Amino acid sequence: MIPEFLPLIGGLIAVLVTASTVSGILRWRAGKPSPTLTNLNDRINAWWVMVAVLGIAFLFGMGGLVILFALISFFSLREFVTLTDTRRSDHWILLGMFGIIIPAQYWLVWTEWYGLFTIFIPVYCFLMMPALTALHGDTDNFLERIAAQQWAVMISVYCMSHVPALLSLNIPGFEGRKLLLVAFLMITVQGSDVLQYIWGKLFGKHKVAPNVSPSKTWEGLIGGLGSASLLGAALWWLTPFTPLQAGMVAFMAGAMGFLGGLVASAIKRDQGVKDWGHLIEGHGGMLDRADSLVFSAPIFFHIVRYFWTV
Repeated sequence: MIPEFLPLIGGLIAVLVTASTVSGILRWRAGKPSPTLTNLNDRINAWWVMVAVLGIAFLFGMGGLVILFALISFFSLREFVTLTDTRRSDHWILLGMFGIIIPAQYWLVWTEWYGLFTIFIPVYCFLMMPALTALHGDTDNFLERIAAQQWAVMISVYCMSHVPALLSLNIPGFEGRKLLLVAFLMITVQGSDVLQYIWGKLFGKHKVAPNVSPSKTWEGLIGGLGSASLLGAALWWLTPFTPLQAGMVAFMAGAMGFLGGLVASAIKRDQGVKDWGHLIEGHGGMLDRADSLVFSAPIFFHIVRYFWTV
């Protein structure tokens, strides 16, 4: 096991134990269940499950992460497709999205075929999907259907696959420790989400985009990104970065995570739903929990690749 994993796991468990204890005390003091406390407890229990699943995947290295994120892509794509308008003529395209694109993209991650990994979906799939649909001759809402299918694959598969792809990077002096990069990305991005929520609840007054996500405020965004940057700097020992570099990278990942969540909210608003699904109790669907990763993971991957690899 990587030595840095022990304090990392210990810290995560300590945070979750503290959160569970505080939740229990609040419920005891309240005397009777309330929707807010019930939701808080559900979210904490979901975090226990998610941390446990990630921990098990980490034990199996590249294989574990590839399988885990392939499953995340599958359920995320299913949620996205469920919300969009499809026709009978789209069924073969949809079958290809699940049966060909997901396995192929994660096989490219597994084999570390960087050249094809980066262009397989945004070039080959994006060109072939509308071409095959056009061959069926069904032009009703053609542009809307194709755009929805392409964005479903982009967000759910292409962007998500950059998380396990971090293990394929050749970082001098960081051999055998690249799992820590995945941990750093997920902790800072998810931590930024939580911190933005807390700062927004405490001090939020000015809405960022009230018609898209009324709960997101400038105070929450600025406070959350600042706190996430400090968190990233404190976790520099998980990375090949200096403390200053770790804080800057965490800031950028958190900012992109915010934009990813905002885009996901806009899509849900357009489709008239509150959550992507109900897979994770207290969190909604898979994409409700992973939406901040879809923008941050590719940016984080390429920042590390361009500045820290050989």
